[in-house]
Amino acid sequence: MVKMSVAGIALDAASRTPMVLLRDPSGRRQVPIWIDQAQAHNIMAGLQGGAPPRPLSHDLMAALLVAGGLELERVIVHAIEDSTFHAVLKLRPDQDEAKLAENEVLELIEVDARPSDAIALAIRTGSGIWMLEEVVAEASIPVDAEADAEDQSAFSRFVDDLSPAALVRHLRNQDSEAPSEE
Repeated sequence: MVKMSVAGIALDAASRTPMVLLRDPSGRRQVPIWIDQAQAHNIMAGLQGGAPPRPLSHDLMAALLVAGGLELERVIVHAIEDSTFHAVLKLRPDQDEAKLAENEVLELIEVDARPSDAIALAIRTGSGIWMLEEVVAEASIPVDAEADAEDQSAFSRFVDDLSPAALVRHLRNQDSEAPSEE
């Protein structure tokens, strides 16, 4: 299994559909999972922290776990079938709340979940997000962190040096370099 982190929310350029991007520890692979607008909002709210004026559904879920004496140990994205990801929540009964005999081991409770719900809940509870290596291998897109950083740096330098006159010169150069259509 591979521990993943939430790299952010992005929009699919073609469909304008939001997706959550999960990144592997090396930073070289990302797995995009397409989600709906409401799920994107819930994940972003969790990433931004702070308490909303009223609890969102995943804040409520986290509160219910605490009230029920359960802890979200981890989320596991374990399969992809017909472009649909499948996840489970691994819940652990709170050891303080349970009346345990000495050396008794509690079984984890497994609950089926949509990956977007599982991710939103994991963010709020500080739980790990894991993905089977087979799923990462099948669904990941390569990420070149160095090239991305260089592009970002070049763009930042361009914006820092930008003036109206420089922008006009840049646009004129682009127009003169473009091949004419005939």
